[in-house]
Amino acid sequence: MTLLLLAFTGCPTSEEAEPALPWQDARPSNPTCLAPERPRTTWEVELEKSFGGTRFTRPVGMVPSPEGGSLWTVTQQHGEIFRVSEDGAVLEQMGTVPNVYMGSSELGLLGLAWHPNAAENHLAYINYTALEGEQVRTHVARVEASADFTTFDMDTVETLLTVDQPYANHNGGHVAFGPDGYLYVGLGDGGAGGDPHGNGQNRDVLLGKLLRIDVDGPAPYGIPATNPFANGGGAPEIYAWGLRNPWRFFFDPASGALWLGDVGQLSWEEFDLVELGGNYGWNSMEGSHCYRPAADCDTAGKILPMAEYSHEGADKASITGGPVYRGSAIPALVGSPLFADVYSGTISGLVPDALTGELAVEAIVPTSGTLPVSFGQAPDGEVYVVDYGGYLWRLVPTEAEDTSGPDPFPARLSQTGCFEPGDPTEPVAAMYAYDVNSPLWSDGAEKRRWFALPDDTTLAETEDGGLELPIGAVVVKEFRLDDKPVETRLLVRHTDGNWAGYSYEWRADGSDADLLPADAVADWGSAAWHYPSRGQCLACHTEVAGRTLGLTLAQLDREHTLAWGGSANQLDELERTGLLARSATPVEALPSPEGDSPLEARARSYLASNCAMCHLPGGTGLGALDLRYTTPFADAGGCGATPIHGDLDVADALVVAPGHPESSVLSLRMHALDANRMPGLGSHVVDPEGTALVDAWIAGLVDCP
Repeated sequence: MTLLLLAFTGCPTSEEAEPALPWQDARPSNPTCLAPERPRTTWEVELEKSFGGTRFTRPVGMVPSPEGGSLWTVTQQHGEIFRVSEDGAVLEQMGTVPNVYMGSSELGLLGLAWHPNAAENHLAYINYTALEGEQVRTHVARVEASADFTTFDMDTVETLLTVDQPYANHNGGHVAFGPDGYLYVGLGDGGAGGDPHGNGQNRDVLLGKLLRIDVDGPAPYGIPATNPFANGGGAPEIYAWGLRNPWRFFFDPASGALWLGDVGQLSWEEFDLVELGGNYGWNSMEGSHCYRPAADCDTAGKILPMAEYSHEGADKASITGGPVYRGSAIPALVGSPLFADVYSGTISGLVPDALTGELAVEAIVPTSGTLPVSFGQAPDGEVYVVDYGGYLWRLVPTEAEDTSGPDPFPARLSQTGCFEPGDPTEPVAAMYAYDVNSPLWSDGAEKRRWFALPDDTTLAETEDGGLELPIGAVVVKEFRLDDKPVETRLLVRHTDGNWAGYSYEWRADGSDADLLPADAVADWGSAAWHYPSRGQCLACHTEVAGRTLGLTLAQLDREHTLAWGGSANQLDELERTGLLARSATPVEALPSPEGDSPLEARARSYLASNCAMCHLPGGTGLGALDLRYTTPFADAGGCGATPIHGDLDVADALVVAPGHPESSVLSLRMHALDANRMPGLGSHVVDPEGTALVDAWIAGLVDCP
């Protein structure tokens, strides 16, 4: 679909000159289409970037250092361990765990815990995966730090416990010492989907369990006498069972209670208060609901979650268990167990009801804009969030504000200042309309795109060919089905420098669109349209992918129809109007998937625009797949590679099997509409043309380069 710079009609004749159109001669002033202040939150709590703004690569955990003070130990999934101070003044790599295997997003170095007496014995315990032959194994091991805690001696790594993993996912991986001095270890059910081996309810295996071992007992470890099967009836290491993928657990510093997040299958995420010898139901139950048919669902003896939330209306969900807040900065939150969702970015808590005192789930930070993969808790009880995107954040109270009036954040599209108040289908003059060479598939919707910058600011080229937008910038995308607007989405860069996404749902009469507080689903004629949550927007619009995705030199290098007639190169127009100061670096335009470029170029372009926001170095995608167009296919990591996150029950499947799209997981996931679907967010309809393009390319491959 070719977009006009602005929707003006009519052309001046040689005899009758009309006034210059906006953008024809000069850049219009932009007094209204600017990033507003963030919406108010009920809790007046926010995340503050901490640790001097240090950015890590796939951080997965943080624990206070035995040294005390403001020093912490931070782990990265590829195996690196750092010593860092809260102010960022100290940042030292303590070492890299050898033989860590990270073939997917759920493998790698997944947990670290310091021994309770680490100040004297300098011992830490780690949980990581290794590839030994063709077998992936979980290792729980001990490692010794130097006397000054600046390095780890990796020659001292000693494995205490190994567990074979049948699949690449659901490895759990968290380790922590309880107030009893024992080491607790979380293990998932072994992976795939639905617990095909029945590990969750099998008390003779360690998968799908929370373990408890005595690392100070006889080598390699002792069994606490009170473990439920210490004297038989099951594996003696088991503390609790019936877990699918325990992803982060914390002991309450005040009560010692153990809170654990257990990732659900397709319907429910659960937050458990774990008891010694407790059975939490999986795979008979998912949350408090039967997973298997009711006739096979035995609920006797199962412990129900303290909280759960549904996947309904969400593309994906994945709980991250958190600590009980025991700090002093946010008094109203004291005593509340916290958890988060990786995909929505929401930070929630179990908060006592003011009247009944019963615990109820409330969103503490509804739109954190992070990928909260873990938490950290300081000795003083304050809470931190580990953002898989790279940063460490502290939970802090917002500055006092006047909440007596309505929320100033625009509740309707007509109030955003980006569209004409009387006709919110018409952009204001300062909005620059643009198009891209290789558009993202959006379930068949047609799209219009604009951006607006504050006056006296410009786009800035980045080293990788992206464009950085200034603070205050607004990027807008309108989605239309059957020639009717269904959603207008704003991606804005707030005054704190961080981005956030907001969805406006169009009214059936087309008069205006209303701001949505969360994700939603609505029927539009023959199709259902899924509106993303604010956190889900940033799950795709990641920092490593450049946030705006479509605003890159390669995407914008194309002919563009001008409002006053004729056409020009889009990058030339941006430079002419003062929105962009070009460097001398040449640009390779991204080929159109529908154009006449070679088949491989068009297929790679499609994959780049639809998949590379996650599948790139530092991204959140599975494995080492790099689908950027600029990455040679020989270096992309997919051709001839064994799928490490499930073969979708296809014999001899490969990520890309040359000549065989029917056994290429890359293609199969694009065709899927269940939990195996890729992209995992934002699409619920198969793209017939896009899948045909990729399949034709794979079918034409003779061999891997």
